[in-house]
Amino acid sequence: MGAQLRVVRRRIASTKSMAKITRAQELIASSRIVKAQQRVKESGPYARQITRAISALVSHNVGISHPLLAEKPDSKRAAVLLITSDRGFAGGYNANVLREAEGLMTLLREQGKEPVPYIVGRKGVGWYRFRERDFAAEWTGFSDNPRFENAETIGRALVEEFNKETEEGGVGEIHIVFTEFVSMLTQTAQVRRLLPLEIEEAEELPDEDAQGRLPAYDFEPSAVAVLDALLPNYIESRIWHMLLQAAASEHAQRRRAMKSATDNAKDVIENLTRVANQARQAEITQEISEIVGGANALAETSAGSE
Repeated sequence: MGAQLRVVRRRIASTKSMAKITRAQELIASSRIVKAQQRVKESGPYARQITRAISALVSHNVGISHPLLAEKPDSKRAAVLLITSDRGFAGGYNANVLREAEGLMTLLREQGKEPVPYIVGRKGVGWYRFRERDFAAEWTGFSDNPRFENAETIGRALVEEFNKETEEGGVGEIHIVFTEFVSMLTQTAQVRRLLPLEIEEAEELPDEDAQGRLPAYDFEPSAVAVLDALLPNYIESRIWHMLLQAAASEHAQRRRAMKSATDNAKDVIENLTRVANQARQAEITQEISEIVGGANALAETSAGSE
């Protein structure tokens, strides 16, 4: 009985220690969510305005052409950028992104295309390496606090692959799989096509005037020159916005996972404490029974000797 009680008490102590760790992780994630949400909010106006300008440019110059706007029907390779986290303890965050990416790659294969993975985050890299699957490039170390320089690096690498000729191994499409931050309670894995450009997506439609028209712009020195200057910034701003959304989602899901772990630890501690109390009570009862039994035996011995 004493050995069982010692085991239970050790489990209680280890569970309390674990609960302290998960509680600390929960508090850290909670403090970081506020900043991450603010960064997502602050990146929105720039992304909307540059989308607005490019939409107006393309709409008002129907014959305009650019390599990043053109479809590449002869290319059978499609790049897929997965945005995962560097650290775990984030619930189903990475699993949802990987599942969405696998679905996208299956669809691309059915269309006769070869998916080429590019990965952000150590968890995604580890998932591919564990399964001995190839990927083209990786970027790690910034998933929970990305900088614009990270988006620039990723954007340039992907655009370089898109601009390559098909014979040189270039890709004809670029897709991004990331986690969209909807609210503190809702984060969903999403797929967006980055290239060839699809300017007016549902969540990024530029504001129109009362007659439903895009604003009129004068482009100097020319629409093509402006497009050349804007498109790289547009691509990098889209990647930047997705990295920020993914970071906010990572913090939100880690906070929720750590809160759940802390609550579960408290339940385990309560159950183990109950078991320990029952074991202690049984031990005390046994000791009392032994004392009473010994006293009775002593009394009977004394009575017999008389």
